[in-house]
Amino acid sequence: MANSTLTKQRSTAYTSTVALKAAMAVTGAILVLFLIAHMYGNLMIFGGPQTFDTYSAHLRELGEPMLPYEGFLWIMRVVLLASVLIHAYAAVTLWRRAKRARPAGQRYHTKKSVQRSYASYTMRWGGVVIVLFVIYHILHLTTNNIAPGGASDSPYERVVNGFQIWWVVLSYVIALAAVGFHLRHGIWSAIATLGGNRAGRQRALNIIATGLALVVTIGFLIPPFAVLLGLVK
Repeated sequence: MANSTLTKQRSTAYTSTVALKAAMAVTGAILVLFLIAHMYGNLMIFGGPQTFDTYSAHLRELGEPMLPYEGFLWIMRVVLLASVLIHAYAAVTLWRRAKRARPAGQRYHTKKSVQRSYASYTMRWGGVVIVLFVIYHILHLTTNNIAPGGASDSPYERVVNGFQIWWVVLSYVIALAAVGFHLRHGIWSAIATLGGNRAGRQRALNIIATGLALVVTIGFLIPPFAVLLGLVK
C-alpha cells in the first residue's frame, strides 16, 4: 500500500504543471543551443567547398577513437529526439489542461487573452510546420534522399544545388518564419518559467526573446539567400 502511494505521488509530481513547464524549458534550451550551433556550422558555407565538407566530415569523426564513427552524431540525435518528444508531450498536455480549465463558452475579449490565444495558435501549428520541415530538411541535406537541383556526395554541393531553386528557398523561409515565432514565444516562456518574468523585467525579457529569435532565424536564412543570389556558387 505504501509503495503504491509513493508511486502515485511520484507520477503526480512528474506530470504536475510545474514539472511539465520545467521540462519544456529545459528541453527547449537544449533545442535552442543546438539551433545556434547548427546555424554557426551552416555559415561555414562561405569558406568554400573544402571548408564546409571538412566541417561536415569532422562531425562524423568527432570523439574518435573514444566513440565509433558517427558515434557523437547518434548521441546528439538521440538527445534531440528525446528533447523533441518530451517538449511536444509537455506542450500538448499543458494545452489540454488549459482548455479544460477554461469555462465553457468563454470567448477571448481582453487584449491579454487575445495575445495568449495567438501565441498558443502560433506555437501549436508552428510546431507542426517545424516537425514537417525537419523531416524534409534531413531527407534533403542529410540523407540525400530528396535532391532538388541534383544529388551529390558533397554536403557543399547539396546545399548549393538545392538553394539555387527559388521554391526551395521559399519553403525554408516559410519554415524558418515558423521557427522564429516559436522561438520568440518559447524563449520568453522558458525564461518566465525559470523565474525571469519579474516586475520591471518584462521589457528586457521581450528584447532577449525577440533578439535571440531574430539572430537564429536570420542566421539560418543567410546561406539559402547567398546561394540564390549567386554570392555562394
